[in-house]
Amino acid sequence: MPNPRLAVRALILHQNRLLMVNAWPEGKSDLWCAPGGGVERGQSLPDNLKRELHEECGLDIAVGAPCLVNEFHDAKGSFHQVDIYFHATITGGQIDPAWRDPEGVVTARRFVTEAELRRLRFKPDSLPELAFGEAQALRAFYDPLEPIVL
Repeated sequence: MPNPRLAVRALILHQNRLLMVNAWPEGKSDLWCAPGGGVERGQSLPDNLKRELHEECGLDIAVGAPCLVNEFHDAKGSFHQVDIYFHATITGGQIDPAWRDPEGVVTARRFVTEAELRRLRFKPDSLPELAFGEAQALRAFYDPLEPIVL
């Protein structure tokens, strides 16, 4: 079995709307999630998240505190992923329907209200509470990437 895949995701509330993406090429699924993606070795989690948000949405962001660790897997297969969610704010760019993810994974992106989110198919299940509920005020500490000291 391969090791779990590590990914980072952004929880971005803008004008009381949550940024969501459909990360299924060619409309394969109607499942929506927060933007983000796989972590590359040697980069901090926030740096990975900044890269992913620019690739997927054309946005520049400031990364805040982590707010959720979500783990999921395919019980019938070998896929296992750990997502670390961070609060983030937009510092540049805007959602443009003409933007293309260079990897072709994210095919749609949009901001949704809580009511709109609840009408979508989305993961993780805790997303409405995390984004719009009392849990949105919770913060965790994050100690950025540090070199090993001998």
